[in-house]
Amino acid sequence: MQQKAGPIGVFDSGYGGLTVFKELIRELPQYNYLYLGDNARVPYGTRSFETVYHYTLECVNHLFDLGCNLVILACNTASAKALRTIQQNNLPKRKDYRRVLGVIRPTTEIIGDFSQSGHIGLFATQGTVMSDSYVIEVNKFFPSVNVHQEACPMWVPLVENNEHLSAGADYFVKKHINQLLRKSADIDTILLACTHYPLLEPKIREFLPDHIKLVLQGEIVAKSLTDYLMRHPEMDELCLKNRERDFYTTESAEGFNVKAKIFLGEDVNAKHLGL
Repeated sequence: MQQKAGPIGVFDSGYGGLTVFKELIRELPQYNYLYLGDNARVPYGTRSFETVYHYTLECVNHLFDLGCNLVILACNTASAKALRTIQQNNLPKRKDYRRVLGVIRPTTEIIGDFSQSGHIGLFATQGTVMSDSYVIEVNKFFPSVNVHQEACPMWVPLVENNEHLSAGADYFVKKHINQLLRKSADIDTILLACTHYPLLEPKIREFLPDHIKLVLQGEIVAKSLTDYLMRHPEMDELCLKNRERDFYTTESAEGFNVKAKIFLGEDVNAKHLGL
């Protein structure tokens, strides 16, 4: 039986993946997309590898059931804790042609090119930091680059409560910038390795020294997907191109719609997906 074409699935534990989604539709507007946020079980950042893998696989399978042949894990924690196992253990057992990609590999393939000093800073969730995924992956492509990590547990709540640009956010933004820069005076590039953090970009730039580059993932991931689909025409043929977008959440659709607008800057009409 011939496999049917479907939308590109975009998965995140909550809302942060919408910053990647926004760049995907800017770079590749012709495709159909289906976004799924597992808001009922957020946050993923503090959960164990086993739990994140279980949750992520369950959501990926739901996206497959909804017709997606290609799924992007637009979540650093899921990419760090679940992607490799899904790619190596779960996908080979399937009898169809499905693929799952993440956000870490495309970023680490080029992040070293941004730095002159060879010292890169990283803002991320506790789960991503503890996984050491970025340290491991950057070392594969840029063995001489040093990665200095800083977990920022309050940044996601600030964004999701729409307080990320308020004066109340100043303390937590300055705190983590200072703590990261104390780890090395040579840091000249900082990566926002959580998809929520781009909304904090204006606030971060207020307190970040001018000579330090700030790198966001969304555009990198979008350009990487363009390259992937060019190199894999067989997958490109399995991606619908009618410019349609659908949104699902495992929590309240009404609540999702309100917060999603913070990330996308436009109204969405999500549907509830029960797990």
